[in-house]
Amino acid sequence: MPKMMKAQVFYEPEEMRLEEVPIPSPLEDEVLVKVKACGICGSDIAYYWGLSPLETPTGKGPLILGHEFSGEVAEVGRIPQEKGLFKTGDRVTVDPVQYCSACGVCARGMVNLCENKSVIGVSTNGAFAQYVKSKYTGIHKLPSRVSFEQAAFTEPLSCATYGINNLNISLGDFCVIFGPGPIGLMMTQMAKSRGAGTVVLVGTRDYRLKLGKKLGADFILNIKEKNSPYYIDDLPEKIKELTEGRMADRVICATGALKPMQDALTISGRKAVVVYFGLPGPNDVLKVPALDSLLWDKTIRFSWLAPFTWATALQLSIRNLSMLAL
Repeated sequence: MPKMMKAQVFYEPEEMRLEEVPIPSPLEDEVLVKVKACGICGSDIAYYWGLSPLETPTGKGPLILGHEFSGEVAEVGRIPQEKGLFKTGDRVTVDPVQYCSACGVCARGMVNLCENKSVIGVSTNGAFAQYVKSKYTGIHKLPSRVSFEQAAFTEPLSCATYGINNLNISLGDFCVIFGPGPIGLMMTQMAKSRGAGTVVLVGTRDYRLKLGKKLGADFILNIKEKNSPYYIDDLPEKIKELTEGRMADRVICATGALKPMQDALTISGRKAVVVYFGLPGPNDVLKVPALDSLLWDKTIRFSWLAPFTWATALQLSIRNLSMLAL
């Protein structure tokens, strides 16, 4: 085992350096993983540009980003080794949210809200490197049919799964998804597989919307590009037309942009469920039409991280029920 590795180290907004740094040594409850594939999350980009604060006292590094990854087990700490859980060479992906399992929040099953959690690539060094370490409880073995590249998407797929779970789709529901990025495209397929009668994908770029159409969206709407064949200038009116006045049963925002988040409340109908998934700005304020929401008995939820959805996400990868199949 070498002692040094290459890593892309974040120092402050717009400053990252490719450096030689020591390979981390796993503690007795940890596993060292040799990184084979790592995705770039939108939050990584936001951190780089200084648009989202890191979980550090100053919002600065040095810190190695990267939390969507897969790899091979390189070294196993004493506890998982004695339990026979992992061995060198195992193909794995890693849940970057490392929770304590000891606080009152964890005891109630809300591990995504753990009072003592750390997040690989956000509050501890991540996978923009050749090696990264994790608690053994965050390690998931890969099915043989799942490639390292596919497995690097397990983290966002797990988060998307939790978001769709929160949406609580019923058979035949009229569902609107804002944001045709990777998460929104995954959600498009999941919404159809959960039995949504109609899925409308709303975005600002045609090439992503067209991909969403291939993945199962019944309607695609561009709310920005006026020269687009999918452009509409009045989203609430369009949803009213498509639903014959009923409005949407289920709405999920896979974007942190404030306007779609606000529009979600406008286009949702009676007994609707609205889920906010994307990461808004620290000073963004959502204005809820209180009386209308009350009289229509709406449910407004937020979806954060991916508690207990990793096994499901890996099964989805095996069955190609995600954009990973493309």
